[in-house]
Amino acid sequence: MNGRTNERTNERKTVAVFFGGCSAEYRVSLQSAGAVIRSIDRDRYNPILIGVNRRSGTWFWYRGDAENIENGSWERKAKCVPVFASFDKDVHGLCYLDRGTVRTISLDAALPVLHGKNGEDGTLQGALELMGVPVIGCGLLSSAVCMDKELAHRIAAMSGIRTPKSVGVQREDSADRLKREAAGLGYPLFVKPVRSGSSFGITKVLRETELLPAVENAFLYDSRVILEEMIRGFEVGCAVLGTREPVTGKVDEIELSEGFFDYTEKYTLKTSKIHVPARIAPEKAEEIKAAALTIYRALGCSHFARVDMFLTPEGEIYFNEVNTIPGFTSHSRYPNMLKAAGFTFEEIVNALLAS
Repeated sequence: MNGRTNERTNERKTVAVFFGGCSAEYRVSLQSAGAVIRSIDRDRYNPILIGVNRRSGTWFWYRGDAENIENGSWERKAKCVPVFASFDKDVHGLCYLDRGTVRTISLDAALPVLHGKNGEDGTLQGALELMGVPVIGCGLLSSAVCMDKELAHRIAAMSGIRTPKSVGVQREDSADRLKREAAGLGYPLFVKPVRSGSSFGITKVLRETELLPAVENAFLYDSRVILEEMIRGFEVGCAVLGTREPVTGKVDEIELSEGFFDYTEKYTLKTSKIHVPARIAPEKAEEIKAAALTIYRALGCSHFARVDMFLTPEGEIYFNEVNTIPGFTSHSRYPNMLKAAGFTFEEIVNALLAS
């Protein structure tokens, strides 16, 4: 069976939706993918669901319901077929075994809905490029650069955007050096893995005694770590959709009662609130949107991304990070910012597939 031949007959676009992945954000990916899959217009698109095993990284063609993806039971179903990438440009898709015969599934495009390492960092995007499959989302280089907080900040700064002061540290650095660098930045500060998502491994350090444990924790998530000054103010975000003429959603605002917007807060809102639109002057919201577009273009983003920034009490805008595959449930920040600008969730998903 050749997927492209069949789907051309039906005049539908065959799109692989990747979910799961070998990352700490595996379960977040399942929730995002479930919401996306439910919203796909089946009259226009034929989704091929590709689940990535959390431990082995094996790819499976999953042919079951979205709810089994969301509850994590998709691999326990009998509807999983192991697949592997074909680097034959005549196939530009996937291969699988059927009773000892190699079959192919040709793809018109692929939409990765994997967060964090091995999904959002350019690795999957690179594999898809070798396969000859267009990526719906940021490409290899942009994904890798955006995932690297240190490099992304340097590029944003060269584009005229303010960024927090930071210092890179290595495993072999002495405790004295870490303490000196931290003192130079001033407390409180943040210790962050350079390449990690959903705030995994990030610690807000209030005093010197907390520094070394925070650095050790960050190294559990990456081989590179940075110390970063804390910008006083609050976090704002801007959803960007499109490539040649990208549009923005309404700016949102994170209201914290304590701590910082860590993994727990992002997915439970235990002590925080998200306001869409942000409670700021319209002129400042437009300034934030303009900064988001500058960052989006400078980092080579395409199709969609969420640009996160800080707004200080003095009204200054600082770049925080770009999420090239932001959370995509119906309750996530990215679609909610676009909903506030007049898009439905289904319109967002199908606009991406059409791009």
